[in-house]
Amino acid sequence: MWEREPVSESKPNTLQYRSDGPEDAPVLVMGPSLGTTWHMWDRQIPELSGSWRIVRFDLPGHGGAPAHPAASVSELADRLIATLDELGVQRFGYAGSAIGAAVGADLALRHPGRLASLALVAASARFGTADEFRQRGVVVRSNGMDPMARSAPERWFTPAYAAAQPAIVEWAVQMVRTTDPGCYIAACEALAAFDIRADLGRIGVPTLVLAGAEDRVTGPGAARTLVAGVPDARLAVVPGAAHLAPVEQPAAVTDLLVHHFSTAWHETLPAIPVPAAPAVAAAAQPPQAPYTLHVPVPMAAEPAPAPAPAPAGRPDPYEQGMKLRREVLGDARVDEETADADGFTGDFQELATRYAWGEVWARDGLDRRTRAVVALAALVAGGHLDEVAAHTRAALRAGLTPDEIREVLLQTSVYCGLPAAGAAFRAAAAVIREETTPQP
Repeated sequence: MWEREPVSESKPNTLQYRSDGPEDAPVLVMGPSLGTTWHMWDRQIPELSGSWRIVRFDLPGHGGAPAHPAASVSELADRLIATLDELGVQRFGYAGSAIGAAVGADLALRHPGRLASLALVAASARFGTADEFRQRGVVVRSNGMDPMARSAPERWFTPAYAAAQPAIVEWAVQMVRTTDPGCYIAACEALAAFDIRADLGRIGVPTLVLAGAEDRVTGPGAARTLVAGVPDARLAVVPGAAHLAPVEQPAAVTDLLVHHFSTAWHETLPAIPVPAAPAVAAAAQPPQAPYTLHVPVPMAAEPAPAPAPAPAGRPDPYEQGMKLRREVLGDARVDEETADADGFTGDFQELATRYAWGEVWARDGLDRRTRAVVALAALVAGGHLDEVAAHTRAALRAGLTPDEIREVLLQTSVYCGLPAAGAAFRAAAAVIREETTPQP
């Protein structure tokens, strides 16, 4: 049997879900990838629902779910917990893809007592760079969902599969195109801020990490980093699959999930036939460990800043300042500004981070959009064109549209002079073209 429950407009803190399988069976929750719906797991349901009660959910604004954007991966996880609480589900297994996998990792870190077992599909401890996801938000804000929809098949499927399955490619395009733009942007911001590299050792449930061999978004390299960091983790690499392996190679993914959740569940399960590990894996894995293996890959350490101690008696604003500086200006810009810091310039970079960002930008009196407007206007007045370019990019990622930035610069022409505003328009226009043009 199955049931479908859309989230009510009066309950924005829960998620739209569908339930399949016996009501008295162990619960397996399945989370979707960004831009998809619960239907990405359709091909797994017939076999899984024979032994488990499957609860699939939609992200906000996806699949017709109400458009209540979630600001972080943790907020999505909290909404899922609230949904499961309403269903009376306390203990469950979890399988998630991409942002759905991030939700699963967050659950393992913050709600370990609820999880019996975990599968992370197309996952990463950190998804690309924050700049990449914030630019996606800028593109959607400026052009709508169409650029993301048109580029989805290239990101999600191998070329051979896309050529052979035009109907599924069109399904994927329409799925993305009908996603609410505001919720998609919020999810991009959530992924931009997601980083659990330092926390992997605290994931204490049995974990399967599954990657498509040809996934160019979150491929085997990202999967090996997860396996190296999670104490009880196994790796499975699926040949002939890209980012949406459950869609492209449904039988292999189903077999892996059945085997994992039948053998690695932290509680007593009813008698469930345990399939052998899929034989297809022999082509991709060493013969002594078919399909799954442990990969001892050390995590790359990133140098951490070593700021001078703050004055006694007050919290040090440096860490918050660096976080805000990166969120507003982007990692690439901050890395460029701080890369050459030495004994002569290091104190200045520390001062800028601690006081401009940690003290002023971190204040509650203005929201980030308003601060972006103030910064742009002040920089035009000062003729700081390099900074105008950087803060135009920051303004776009803070939520200003190109039209709003144009109005800000038009206003400066009255008070700062036509030459200053004209130069600022040229600097801003170049950034807007770069940021709002979808990447190939």
